[in-house]
Amino acid sequence: MLSIRAATVNDVPLLKALILELAEYERERQLVMITEADLARDGFGPQPKFRALIAEWDGQTAGYALFFGFYSTWEGRPGLFLEDLFVREIFRGKGIGKALLANVAGIAQRENCYGVRWEVLDWNQAAIDFYKGLGAEFRDQWKSVLLAGDALDRVAEAS
Repeated sequence: MLSIRAATVNDVPLLKALILELAEYERERQLVMITEADLARDGFGPQPKFRALIAEWDGQTAGYALFFGFYSTWEGRPGLFLEDLFVREIFRGKGIGKALLANVAGIAQRENCYGVRWEVLDWNQAAIDFYKGLGAEFRDQWKSVLLAGDALDRVAEAS
């Protein structure tokens, strides 16, 4: 049976393990720098930067969703950004990913958000097909942009 619950500070080691599993799946394990201390501080401290849901199937951890808020100037109200949605391989095909996304969507509705946004790797056709099947809009005309590392430092120096 499936159950979905909000993550707590006691789930920090589990969240880190799941993040590493997702990074391995996405072929980017070497890029993960997060520590348990980061997760505890940023998710469960006095000013949480994210929230997370844990999916369990018959008492076993099956996956998670991690998300945070942002604001749309065009909509004039907040949205949620889904940073991670991951289901362990042995639990796929049971509707767990859809249930996690439905829970995030429910939170968005209750909080008067205009929508939920996320990114998907272009090679992950199974995820693309899954999201299209749900009616998600792919905004191909928009490009994801990241300013980080040395480039971030150089730009910030101009301030």
